Amino acid sequence: MRLEKRMYSFEFFPPKDVAGEDRLWAALSSLATLHPDFVAVTYGAGGGTRDRTIRITSEITARTSIPTVAHLTCVGSTRDELIEILHRYTESGIKSILALRGDPVGGPRAPWTPVDGGLTHADELISLAREQGDFTIGVAAFPDGHPNSDGDFGKDIDVLLRKESLGASFATTQFFFEVDKWKRLVDSLAARGSSMPIIAGVLPVTNVKLLTKMAELGGTPIPPSIASRFAAVEDNPEDVRKLGVEIALNLCNDLIDAGVPGIHFYTMNSSTATSEIFESLQDRR
Repeated sequence: MRLEKRMYSFEFFPPKDVAGEDRLWAALSSLATLHPDFVAVTYGAGGGTRDRTIRITSEITARTSIPTVAHLTCVGSTRDELIEILHRYTESGIKSILALRGDPVGGPRAPWTPVDGGLTHADELISLAREQGDFTIGVAAFPDGHPNSDGDFGKDIDVLLRKESLGASFATTQFFFEVDKWKRLVDSLAARGSSMPIIAGVLPVTNVKLLTKMAELGGTPIPPSIASRFAAVEDNPEDVRKLGVEIALNLCNDLIDAGVPGIHFYTMNSSTATSEIFESLQDRR
């Protein structure tokens, strides 16, 4: 993973069936031609696609030359099971992980109940990964605040600083829509002595209902000016896609102007919108 230049990366989620897996590989093949710095593969809600995540992440590493960041969460796994997963990643040539607590089955705002013999916080997972291998470790950051922080932004900063002290070397944000939110996060960390790069997560919106659901689950507010624009075109999928590309591209340009060290695209397993934005940034990358 190269952090000496601005990075560009793509995120995929594990498909639920063979048809979905075919779509994932088609999207990945298309986006691979853009030479991303890395790709990431998520867990499903509640850790439900853990085994598929491990398999697909390992296959991406085997089939392509693209560095892969594997998500790893505390959800539904004992400490021993997490150690086994880390060993499987090592055997597959995976050198980077994104260490997350993960969402309970009921979503980010549901009560957290660890499994017997499991972990409760992402900082424990960072320490475990450090013990088990020479991984580059990333964590999550939330420009609009973590759903469980109840608006206490200072608490979020404290948590990120602790993760950095334990060995996290970069953070990738939840998607957001206002560059000032990213600036506030970065400036607050820098004021406390952090040197951890904060890679900005950008979602090219192609489905209004899905956007609303994701925003509600993750606690990401949709600015009224953006919500009204999507509401005006939500019955026309192509207009939604065009507007999503426009808004994401404008945010990317604002982030580049602000000195962002990297942009991480939430592809939703589709290449078209992300490719269009990426190509539009060609002269600025």
